[in-house]
Amino acid sequence: MAGSYNSGQDEPIAEINVVPLVDIILVVLIIFMVTAPMVLKPTIDVDLPQASSGESKEAPKSIEVVVSKMGELYLDGSKVSLEELKNSVTVEAKKNSKSSVVLTADKDVTLDGLTQIIDAIKGSGIKKVGFSIQKK
Repeated sequence: MAGSYNSGQDEPIAEINVVPLVDIILVVLIIFMVTAPMVLKPTIDVDLPQASSGESKEAPKSIEVVVSKMGELYLDGSKVSLEELKNSVTVEAKKNSKSSVVLTADKDVTLDGLTQIIDAIKGSGIKKVGFSIQKK
């Protein structure tokens, strides 16, 4: 037997077998490694402007458009061009005439860039465009 030599005495085993413990820890580690990417949602780094008059209320499901500091467009989390944004918003406007867009733009984005984006959204048939801000 591995371990100490038993000389025929009835003594309790005072050793802990760590192999099953290591197996369980490795299984738990593998479970966490597999599920962690599904739980973590990729985020887009946007520094929101602040306003003291903003209200926080839950709106019905709306299209989310994010404009990063570099002017990159994201539609519901995936990077798109201005033309792809127009096409996707047009399709959504045809599905639901009461669709709305929430525009989340970095505070360093130029007015010209925002105007082009809003013009593309309104030209696609969306009537309501809201801005996401950070409360002071």
